[in-house]
Amino acid sequence: MEDLSFLRDLAIILCVAKLFGIAARKFRAPEVVGEILAGVLIGPAVVGILNNVIPALAEAPLPVLVDESNFISQMAKIGVIMLMFEAGLSTDMQKLKQTGVKATAIACAGVFVPLISGAVLFMAFYGWGGFGSDQMLQGLFIGTIIAATSVSITVAALKELGKLNGLIGTTITSSAIIDDVIGIIVLTFVLSARGTETNIWMIILKAILFFAIAIISGFVVYKIFSWLDKRYEHTRRIPIASLVYCLIMAFVAERYFGIADITGAYVAGVVLCNLHDASYVERRIDISAYMVFAPVFFASIGLKVSFETMNLKLLLFSVCFVIVACLSKIFGCGGVARLCKFKGNDALKIGVGMMTRGEVALITASKGLAAGLITEDFFTAVILLILVSSITVPILLKSMFKKYPAD
Repeated sequence: MEDLSFLRDLAIILCVAKLFGIAARKFRAPEVVGEILAGVLIGPAVVGILNNVIPALAEAPLPVLVDESNFISQMAKIGVIMLMFEAGLSTDMQKLKQTGVKATAIACAGVFVPLISGAVLFMAFYGWGGFGSDQMLQGLFIGTIIAATSVSITVAALKELGKLNGLIGTTITSSAIIDDVIGIIVLTFVLSARGTETNIWMIILKAILFFAIAIISGFVVYKIFSWLDKRYEHTRRIPIASLVYCLIMAFVAERYFGIADITGAYVAGVVLCNLHDASYVERRIDISAYMVFAPVFFASIGLKVSFETMNLKLLLFSVCFVIVACLSKIFGCGGVARLCKFKGNDALKIGVGMMTRGEVALITASKGLAAGLITEDFFTAVILLILVSSITVPILLKSMFKKYPAD
């Protein structure tokens, strides 16, 4: 008989995620916070603790409600791609041009301050070992993990607050995209030092080629969509064609240029953001994202949480890891934003908005595991960082925009 357990898993995720999302809004927290906590509840984290703490469960342990299967992972991937496509569609091009230079400066600080901070933290716990040693490379890799910014959760929070296409929202999104490209180059450099990756200059060349091709092809694609938009205004074929373009850009970006798929999706949205029907396309895409894909993505973050390999030293390192990762983004990005003439409160919003980690940090950690730079134990620290930043950032942003509403 065909295995249909994925239907049960999907039903549980959607039901529990939406219930927790509604509960979060009742407590005046963003809905995404509840959806992440739903993933923690139905995943291995809570069940694992109960099975270890309650003696009666030793012989007959409680089953995990939902495991992160390949199906769930792929659904989550589509969810984050759709979120970033929506972010691109809602981009104000004038504000994007206005924040371009500032966003680049903020992104550079958002990579290098966490990179150095993470390396120092790791070597404080596990030793220096000398220049070029394994400890040094491992420290740089830990720094590379916390240098990664995952803007998707911030995008969802800003969208919920109605601030996504404002000056602050555009600056955060632009900075995170540039941060992603710089992070890929840094990751390649660290891995190449281990002898597991290709020439760093080739990666830089691929990144430049991707954006050059995206810009050139974007003009052609925009002209085609403008013609379609005039001919078939407010019809479903426009959102469908737009989604096809988004998925192609996401695939091409990662498969052929080594750029994250979410970057390709965001660029696709930016190309189409000036269409007459851009807001109509965004609303149509949002229906599918809100109903299915986005809840699965946010719940999947919680599904990754597990405390089975935790010990005292790793717990202490994980706590310090989370603190350093969050503060380094706030001081790095927020500090440079302040130097770029943003007001103090707005600079703090940018620093906090750049604090989230998600799938990019997980992908980076996975590459380090494959290269032998870290062990599986360190995934606990990465998951804890993703969980803490994913929950706190939407809450902090909502509080700051409420107290200091000026954008």
